[in-house]
Amino acid sequence: MRKVYYNRMLKLTISIPILALLLAAMPGAPQQPASLRTGSLQSHEAMTITALPWTDPALYKQKFPKKSPFAAGVLAVMVAFRNDSDESVKLNLDRIRLTVRIDEENRQQLEPLTPDQVAYETLAPSRKDPTKSRKKFPFPTGAPKTTPDKNWFEVQKQAENAAVPSSIVAPHSTVQGLLYFDLQGQFDLLNTAHLYVPDLLVLEKNRSLTYFEIDLSRPGSN
Repeated sequence: MRKVYYNRMLKLTISIPILALLLAAMPGAPQQPASLRTGSLQSHEAMTITALPWTDPALYKQKFPKKSPFAAGVLAVMVAFRNDSDESVKLNLDRIRLTVRIDEENRQQLEPLTPDQVAYETLAPSRKDPTKSRKKFPFPTGAPKTTPDKNWFEVQKQAENAAVPSSIVAPHSTVQGLLYFDLQGQFDLLNTAHLYVPDLLVLEKNRSLTYFEIDLSRPGSN
């Protein structure tokens, strides 16, 4: 397993309740969505990214009233991308990763699931094997393919509607939605989890922003 290291000099992750006190004193400051006020965030270069892992099954009921991805081991992370600059910012959502540490020598990078994959995972038979060692447990690279039916299309549509709706964040605006990651029910791995957002581009200037790495394990983050 290839190890991945990140430069910690840029880590600015803090809990939103602390930031909210600071923002409240700023005239005209944009207000953070209520659903994200207990999440974790990172802010630099006029961009703020907030992330809240949905670890309470009740959070899924509104978006997924019948079949919950959480019950199938899939984690939803509510994210908000706030752009306080005068230029549009483009996000490469496909390059976002959820990094978790299995042990000292094994760090996994999980790719976000597409709505199609969320539907497959939600409706597929359980693939968890409690006899396997976590150290050797391989996270899947994609969902098993089955023939779509009415239930599949329903979950796929629900996942799509709840997902991050756009990769473009206009000036002085916020884009908010869900990212999905297959943890196969091992939600305790969030104790080591970081959301890595490496690819953001200021369109008007064709300038890349510094990457974001949000510590989801910090107190107040979920």
